[in-house]
Amino acid sequence: MKSGSTGTVYITPDGATNLRRELNDLWKNKRPEITRKVAAAAALGDRSDNADYTYGKKQLREIDRRIRYLSGRLDNLTVVDRTPDDQHTIYFGAWVKLADEDDKESIYRIVGSDEIDLKKGWISIDSPMARSLLKKRQGDHLVVSRPKGDAEMMVLDVQYKPMD
Repeated sequence: MKSGSTGTVYITPDGATNLRRELNDLWKNKRPEITRKVAAAAALGDRSDNADYTYGKKQLREIDRRIRYLSGRLDNLTVVDRTPDDQHTIYFGAWVKLADEDDKESIYRIVGSDEIDLKKGWISIDSPMARSLLKKRQGDHLVVSRPKGDAEMMVLDVQYKPMD
């Protein structure tokens, strides 16, 4: 499963839940709070010299932009909530353990572009690394493009649940 060229945008169930939670928080909490602050600042009089009013309006524009983005994004997501039949092959949602030429091991998870978290090892399905991993299996060798240059790697393990 690959997003990008097909126009399909994949996301894990947790990722979709997090986006919905953020949208709800913006609508129910942050936007009303900032709106109250802007109204209070506007009641003070001259708005042209009122930093609280100006900053609050800027915050509202940013919140509204994020709300529009999330609303549109959530409408166009495909939530991948099942594991593939062949759990030994790398597809969206897989946890992959790799070894490089120096036998240094690393673990990555292939997720949607809204879920990237490099500290956790979560990489976008659209990244060069993930594209080179897709459809590989345990024991396969591959060449991965990295910022430091190309590296030969071997797939040590493929799972569809978190690895230790």
